[in-house]
Amino acid sequence: MVVTDRGYVDYKWLDNLDSTGCSFVTKAKSNMAFDLHQHFQVTGLKPDGVIEEQHITLKNHKAKHHYPGKLRLIRYLDSTTGKEYMFLTTNFTRKAKTVADIYKERLHIEVFFKHIKPRMKIKSFVGTSNNAVNIQIWTAMTAILLMKFLKEKAKYDGHLSNLVTFISLNLFVKIDLQRWLDQPFLLPNQHQNNTQLSIFDG
Repeated sequence: MVVTDRGYVDYKWLDNLDSTGCSFVTKAKSNMAFDLHQHFQVTGLKPDGVIEEQHITLKNHKAKHHYPGKLRLIRYLDSTTGKEYMFLTTNFTRKAKTVADIYKERLHIEVFFKHIKPRMKIKSFVGTSNNAVNIQIWTAMTAILLMKFLKEKAKYDGHLSNLVTFISLNLFVKIDLQRWLDQPFLLPNQHQNNTQLSIFDG
């Protein structure tokens, strides 16, 4: 099963997926024109958030990138946000609530990547295999946790982003880390003991 946002909807591509036995879930476009074949109205209380379900086919069968097969349209009300969503899927066996939950899981993944891009500085992945992606994410998470730990220990109350920038600029500066964290704006030689040993001292 492939789950996509409606901004990435390409009906020709979705038709290719369906022809290979791969189902999909996506958000329906607001201006989508369709023919209704079956309608299932939910009456009374809607504890699972499902408002209605329709079996449809899109109009203009000869239009470019049109999807010719039958689709399942699900209207869903999110109780936490109060927003109403319309989902399209080719899966007719799963419960309507399950289809909505599948799409909500995609949102969680999107939010996760929105977090790791600015906070963990992962702009792109150096490898695309499962192992490579996991290594890069775990490395970034370990680094950011260490940064947060150092920030909690520091007497200077600055932003985490500033701390990350300061440390990246001073990676090869030999200073006392804790003293530097407490007073990051002192020059490096001010953190050191003024007594300098000489190799010629007896």
